[in-house]
Parts: sequence; C-alpha cells; structure tokens
Amino acid sequence: MKKQLLTLGTLLVVGTSVVAAQQINAAGATFPAVIYQKWFDEYHKLHPNVQVNYQAIGSGGGIAQLTSGTVDFGASDMPMKDEQISKLKVPALHFPTVLGGVVPTYNIPGVSQTLKFTPETLAGIYLGEIKTWGDDRLKKDNPGVKFPNNEIVVVHRSDASGTTFVWTDYLSKVSPDWKSKVGSNTSVSWPVGLGGKGNEGVAGLVKQTPNSIGYVELIYAVQNSMPYGEVRNAAGKFVKADFTTVSDAAAGAAANMPKDFRVSITNAPGKNAYPISTFTWLLIPTQFSDANKANAIKAFLQWMLADGQKYATTLSYAPLPKPVVQKELQQIAMVK
Repeated sequence: MKKQLLTLGTLLVVGTSVVAAQQINAAGATFPAVIYQKWFDEYHKLHPNVQVNYQAIGSGGGIAQLTSGTVDFGASDMPMKDEQISKLKVPALHFPTVLGGVVPTYNIPGVSQTLKFTPETLAGIYLGEIKTWGDDRLKKDNPGVKFPNNEIVVVHRSDASGTTFVWTDYLSKVSPDWKSKVGSNTSVSWPVGLGGKGNEGVAGLVKQTPNSIGYVELIYAVQNSMPYGEVRNAAGKFVKADFTTVSDAAAGAAANMPKDFRVSITNAPGKNAYPISTFTWLLIPTQFSDANKANAIKAFLQWMLADGQKYATTLSYAPLPKPVVQKELQQIAMVK
C-alpha cells in the first residue's frame, strides 16, 4: 500500500487568532483516506500555514504509532480495545469522522451482473468451504447468472487493518463457524487466500486476478470501476452499499451512542440497512505539550464536523448523524 502524504492547511486557534506554522503528523486507516485527502486539501485552501503529514498505513499501524508516540494523532476503523488504550502514554479520545461500507468486490470473466451474497455464502467463501463460482449456493441466490465453474481466488488484507476488523466482525456475528474458527480482529489467521496491502492493494489484486473476490471500502470499488455485490441484511433483504443504506445502518447507534463513541454497527437491524457498515475514527490524545498544536487540531475537528461533512456523499461515504456531531462537539473541549 502506498503511503499517502496529506497536506492540511492552517488550523485556527479555537475562538481566537491564527496559530503559528505547525507540523502535525498522523497515521492510520486507509478506509477514510480518500475523504481525508479531500478535507485536508479543502482546508489547506482556507488556511495554508499548518501541514499535517498523514500516512495511510492501516488502522493497526495508526494505533501502533499513536501508542509509541511517533504521531500527533492516529486513525482507525476499529475502536481501540481497553487493552490497547491502557498502553497509551496519554489517554486518547475517539472522534467518529464519517460512515462507510465494506463491500464484496469480484472479478469473474463473463459475469457483468450485480451479484447477491448471503451471510452464509460470504462466510463459506472465506472459510474455503465454497470453492468454485459454480457452487449451487451461489447459483441459488443469483438465478440467471451464468457462473463459470472456476476456482474462487480469495483476496484479503495482509496488513493490520480496520477494514479487516469490520469484515471479520460482521462474519463473526453471522457465522458461528467463523466466530469459533477465525474470529474478528485487525489481523486474523486466514483459512484461504492471497494478501494485499491496504484497500488499494486488495482492489488492485482483485482487478488483475480473474475469478477473484475481495473486500474493500466502497470508494475503492467505485474509483476502480469494480463491481460489488448486494449483501443480505438482518431483515432478510439484499442491499447494496451507498450513503443512504450505510446511514440507515447507523440510525439505531446514533440514538444510543456510548459516551466514548466505541460502537459496532455491523449486521444492524433495519429493512434498508447495509450490513457491513462502520464508523471510522480519529484517535486524538487528550493532552499535548504544545498548546498551539492542541488548538490547531481542535479547530480542524470543529471544521470537520461542520463544513467537512458536506463532502462525504460525493465520495461514497455517509455523513455523521447530527446527534453524533453534537456529542462530538462537546468532546472537543476535553483536548488540552
């Protein structure tokens, strides 16, 4: 996965004057890297004096660098676990930024239709139990599709990944076999498949490998003009990921959001909820030795939660529910 350098413009001291030039370093999730790039570019146009170097190295890498103190803040698609939080030198706050969907994308020569996947078939493919595209279980859910009887090439992430956490968190909720044999985490022991680094790496492998299937954040499938399937949700309806169906998945969580914002919305209830949806988070320390840097980051958070949200839908993410935004605005005061 390529490291991405994201340039963030000048950040204002909250409620006061412009801060001096600042260098801010951050690292983490590739899942939201596309909208982070957009946000940082747009903010740079408004405020050109502060630079944030964001390396999209995966959620696991972001948490590791935050823990070691080599970055000013991290980014993750998986809420930090209590054990991980206990290792931080300075406590960190979770700030949801946007919502997204993880989609099954595939490359099957001769098949142009949008495929339908049940929880059982996705788990079966990734467990290595469904081995060919001509399997009767896939044919049953996709009448009229002429599948080749070729072996399925499974693609997964090779790095510690929040996207992997979302995917395996979902499979653990819908498949007892997956939960007992593999489980959920940013890295797991995959039963089958090839590994790609980052969302870009998985998308690239699927695109160049006939008869393959992989999982990527929605925007990576859209940007690469790759087909992606509908997934049967908890209500029994096949749903395709878009900002509306991802927002529907968050509806219940928004009303009952925990104070620390650590929540999973995979396999959410709701007729139109896309079942492999998630928030993604910035991990912001509660204390900085440089007050100007703290104020700069706080000002960006305010902009992100207001003007920044309008860019979400154009990039195939879903904006944050308003109740979540209001709670986050209150949390900004905890950063010192």
